Amino acid sequence: MPNEKYRPFAPTREWKNALCEWDRQHTEAQQREARALAELDALRPTLIARIPNGWWEDSFRLQPSPSEQRGHKCGDKEMLTVVAYDITDHKRLAKVAKVCEDYGVRVQYSIFECRLETDQFDRFWAKLHEIIDTDTDRLISYKVCAACARDIRTAGTMTTHQKVIAYVF
Repeated sequence: MPNEKYRPFAPTREWKNALCEWDRQHTEAQQREARALAELDALRPTLIARIPNGWWEDSFRLQPSPSEQRGHKCGDKEMLTVVAYDITDHKRLAKVAKVCEDYGVRVQYSIFECRLETDQFDRFWAKLHEIIDTDTDRLISYKVCAACARDIRTAGTMTTHQKVIAYVF
């Protein structure tokens, strides 16, 4: 006796009617979309003529970076900063080195390269000031703009903040 549960599917009249209705609606939707695209193509020259020159620049102005706000013409959001120090006490020297390692990459014994935004650099510099003795120790930093940073030259074994593509000798 065959199992009634697994008999082959036989489409009913309601199923066929539903499929025909779906096909009709789908065809109508495609026709409406084609008409709308044709109308848009007809309006395109009129719409383009209404767009004023410079609308993109006016709509999406670049905000000045922190460096630019401080008056540095070619400043980036993030600038390369070279930090060097001369610390007389060994304990303070270790603390200053640790703080510098948290913010940058050591390129010489007492010189670090840091790529920091202005706010980050200000926090970094304040931490260094808390550690040093201003009567005997010395800190110095140089900010290097992006255009100038591309012209940095190194030779020999060197650790830098970015991947070195080639050494120039």
